[in-house]
Parts: sequence; C-alpha cells; structure tokens
Amino acid sequence: MTRVAFVAALLAVLLAGCGHAVSGTATWPGARLERAVLTEADFPPGVRYERMMQGQGDGPGPAPPMLSRPAGCTDALTRDIADTAEYGAGSAIEYVATYDGARMVVSVLSWPLNLERLQATAQRCAAYRTFFDPSDPGIAMTTTRLQTPRPDALVYEQTMHLPRAESSVYFSFENVGSIGVFGIAFPAPDPSIAVKGTLPQTFLELLSKQAERAEAV
Repeated sequence: MTRVAFVAALLAVLLAGCGHAVSGTATWPGARLERAVLTEADFPPGVRYERMMQGQGDGPGPAPPMLSRPAGCTDALTRDIADTAEYGAGSAIEYVATYDGARMVVSVLSWPLNLERLQATAQRCAAYRTFFDPSDPGIAMTTTRLQTPRPDALVYEQTMHLPRAESSVYFSFENVGSIGVFGIAFPAPDPSIAVKGTLPQTFLELLSKQAERAEAV
C-alpha cells in the first residue's frame, strides 16, 4: 500500500463513527434540539450547509479500525460516544458545514457526553502508533488538548506525524446543560467555495456559536 493510500485509510478511520443521526420522527426531545441547532442562515452566504437525513451518517459507514499501540486508539474517541449514546427518535441532529479549507461535522445531542471518559481516553492515546499489520512500523500519532475560549469544552488536535509532513483532524466535546455537542473537523480545500475556512480557528468559532445557541433554548 502506498503512503498516500495509507493516510487516506487512516483519515477514514478517524472520521468513522462521527454520525449520530437516528431514524424516526423527531418529537420531544427532538423539538428542543431543533431550536438548539444552527441552521443554514447562521453561516456566511456561500458556505455549504447540509443537514444529515435521519439514519444517514457522514459517508458510507465506519471503516474497520486499524491496529494501534496502545490498542484501540484509532477510533477510541468516537467509540466512547457510541458506547454511551442514547438512541431513539429525536435523540440527535447532525449537520455538515464546508468551507474552502475546512469540513466540519457537528452533532447536537439530547443527552450529555461522558466528558470524564473522553478525557481519560485522550490522555491514554496522547501518543500512539497505528498500522495495518503488526510488522508495519506504522505512523506516529498524537492527541493534544487545545486551549479554547470555552474552558469546559474538550478540544483535541489529533495529528499524523509523517516523515515530510503532518496532517491533523480536530475533535470537540462539550455539554451545554443536558445537551451534548460533538464536532469533528478536517482539512478540505475546495476552491469552488467562496468562503475560506482555517483550522482550528473556524472550527472553534463554529462550536462556540453552536454552544451559545444551545444555551439559549
């Protein structure tokens, strides 16, 4: 497998599991989430905004997790959410906002995230290696918490350290009262979009705005 293919597969694993949309008709608490979620009107004209359909994830589905040392780090954060999720009609709303330079997937949840568990996982996987086969030297990964304007939010930069380059994705986890907000962002250059986004700044601005909206309901 070429290095480019390796990196592409790894990014697919990092992004797997970020969808929490469920099937059914949104009633309470779904009605409350509708008031809590940002809409297309909250973004600058030209940003591509898409609400995920009920039961639809962001992509064809989770890729099989790659091996890691320590074990289980490649999909640990998203697996923590899946293991503690509440399912049912109206339990989550998910949307995607895409700028030239940043694609961000945000889930607004009717249940709070287990932030202690997520923080412990991030600390356990602060430095690890990921690979397809035990004989493969793999790629070094780091998970680093970022300082943000909202001190109670857990925001992490997860970086692949390649010999000649680095590539990062960003995760954000926050509880706003009984509402959980989970976001993931990754670089996505697209000159056809007039509005430019820069990571992690655009991501942090989006999550702050989303949390403020949730606080208001």
